[in-house]
Amino acid sequence: MHELAVCQGLMSQIGQIAQRENAERISRILLSIGPLSGVEASLLSDAFPIAAAGTVAEDAELSIEQSPIKVKCLSCGAESEATANRLVCAACGDYRTQLLSGDEMLLMSVELERRRSA
Repeated sequence: MHELAVCQGLMSQIGQIAQRENAERISRILLSIGPLSGVEASLLSDAFPIAAAGTVAEDAELSIEQSPIKVKCLSCGAESEATANRLVCAACGDYRTQLLSGDEMLLMSVELERRRSA
């Protein structure tokens, strides 16, 4: 399951953030995942508890937002939303488009609880 490896990489990144911010625990993680990212949100959610076990994010809530596919038309210049199997311009119908978003997985935010200074 490749989503477990993705979660393990995410835990590494979150661990670095927690250390930098002197956090004792992570309470919420927000991800944005595009339909062309190659990451299945439900499988990622299933893998998260395994990857988070024993980390500062062990009890964190994982929230996942789906990001839209957006393209820019190389003919008319319009930017529009598209679907995974139909990356055409919504304005003129041309198939010559450039992908602007929808193929990424982004860490949008991390809510953390800092250690209290002694």
